[in-house]
Amino acid sequence: MIFPEYDVIVVGAGHAGGEAAAAAANLGSRTLMVTMNMGTIGQMSCNPAMGGIAKGQIVREIDALGGYSAIISDKSAIQFRMLNKSKGPAMWSPRTQNDRMIFAWEWRKMLEATPNLDFWQDMVVGLLMKNDKVVGVKTSMGLEIAAKSVILTSGTFLNGVIHIGEKNFGGGRAGERAATGITEQLVELGFESGRMKTGTPPRVDGRSLDYSKMEEQPGDENPSKFSYTDTKPLSKQRSCHLAYTSDEVHDILRTGFEKSPMFTGRIQGIGPRYCPSIEDKIERFSDKNRHQLFIEPEGWDTVEIYVNGFSTSLPEDIQYKALSKIPGFENVKMFRPGYAIEYDYFPPLQLSYSLETKLAENLFFAGQINGTTGYEEAGCQGLMAGINAHQKVHGLDPFILKRSEAYIGVLIDDLITKGTEEPYRMFTSRAEYRILLRQDNADTRLSPKAYELGLISDERYQTVRDKTEKVEGLIKYIQKYSVKPEQLNALLEEKGGSPLRQQVKLDGIITRPEVTLDDLVNALPDLKEQISNLGYKQNEIAEQTEIRMKYQGYISKEQEMADKLSRFENIKLHSDFDYQKLHSLSAEAREKLSKMKPQTLGQASRISGISPADISVLMVYLGK
Repeated sequence: MIFPEYDVIVVGAGHAGGEAAAAAANLGSRTLMVTMNMGTIGQMSCNPAMGGIAKGQIVREIDALGGYSAIISDKSAIQFRMLNKSKGPAMWSPRTQNDRMIFAWEWRKMLEATPNLDFWQDMVVGLLMKNDKVVGVKTSMGLEIAAKSVILTSGTFLNGVIHIGEKNFGGGRAGERAATGITEQLVELGFESGRMKTGTPPRVDGRSLDYSKMEEQPGDENPSKFSYTDTKPLSKQRSCHLAYTSDEVHDILRTGFEKSPMFTGRIQGIGPRYCPSIEDKIERFSDKNRHQLFIEPEGWDTVEIYVNGFSTSLPEDIQYKALSKIPGFENVKMFRPGYAIEYDYFPPLQLSYSLETKLAENLFFAGQINGTTGYEEAGCQGLMAGINAHQKVHGLDPFILKRSEAYIGVLIDDLITKGTEEPYRMFTSRAEYRILLRQDNADTRLSPKAYELGLISDERYQTVRDKTEKVEGLIKYIQKYSVKPEQLNALLEEKGGSPLRQQVKLDGIITRPEVTLDDLVNALPDLKEQISNLGYKQNEIAEQTEIRMKYQGYISKEQEMADKLSRFENIKLHSDFDYQKLHSLSAEAREKLSKMKPQTLGQASRISGISPADISVLMVYLGK
């Protein structure tokens, strides 16, 4: 078969690979997706869910930038919940439970409908190089396919090894072979590699469970959705359930520790701190006599259940015995055991902000190859790598998001500036501008940038502009709206607030913590009519208006702080800068700056071991 020269080749078809291929192709690059199995495009390797704390914000950001993850999540959702609603809006995080099979099928349909995107089923075993530049890929069939850029999104497949008790065998995922050849070539080129591990729990037959002994977890009463497009919210939902381990369960699991690959040293890779295996939880939190488990259905029409919180690599007979002692699991039937998987990754300090590698030009990394964990973290890296591969091959500037602009910017800056020695997971606490980076305003923050790139249509951009204008208009309306004591005192008394003694502007009432905009709408017919005239996005507009008005002081302070620090981000540092000649820098600063070659003064300031005094030295030198 004769291939054309591609602008972008994407290796892998998981969450990172799908977003990378879609972004590059939608921007107009001739793109090829190479995957070992066309039947597993977009597969959810771990739990059947999208979003969650901070991750839900990322899914919304992907959507605002023209990515596919949110649309596919909405189309395959079986439950929607907005997490952390009892906290402030900076913490609200959308999450869907998904139908695993529909999710993968929707990914494939959307990718096949994407112009400029071709597919090839094969294993990539190496890269074609010329003068330290990537010029294509080699496959296990002996084919050489030319490309101007390559994006590696290999997930857990690079030299993957699956562990169950004392058994281990090569594999990138249950039932699928590992990928070989790429790590060895990259190490020869001078790349540093490492090993990480992740795990997955057993899957069980839902017909064998007694849900009456568990706590039901229904979805939201009025479910929302992820995408800012016209996807439909759920009209029916499937419940999840909560179950708990016990001392008896823990004692059974301990009998298998001597055969656990984690405790016997057969697994060398570092696992995710924030999603530990059940044996790790028992060992680390020995004072706890139970651990929570989330019993999650795998879809609408399957009886398969994902036992979230019970990740393990213990022998399968120990897994089964322990499961059967969990209340509701007395008659459990297991579909497949949990397992751990070890795989190669490349410490992300070897990347630039565009996710292009520093050692090999035109080579980009995205997803678990960079040491991250999670579908959402992978998807946003794929999106950014796809955009930047397109930008690079067409002679355009890289697309970079700042920490104050998106959780995606926080994630990439953390990776390439601080690196990671354990699977990196996004949390709201990692972002210093949480009130700016809310899930409700991702479209107004990022869609103008997507429109400028060419990733969203004129129609979609106009929808975002209309929403922005309507939010501003509603804020002005409320600021001018005067209310008399007799209009609101009954409401304020009911809410435990201080009554009005004279006529006041409504914006002074909406900032009260005990009063919501819904309360005011129900009490003031004029306001209700004003909001009902906003059109089909009136709920989004009302929510954003309320957040903007209630938290304006916090928003202004964060924006002011971001603006002050942005001057550091605008001071560029050249990659050939000789830090060794600046003897006023500390020895540690000279060593780390020379190794990492930060792109901006802001990035330099966030490198571990670089002091404010070192930054002052650089500023003085640059000033000269």
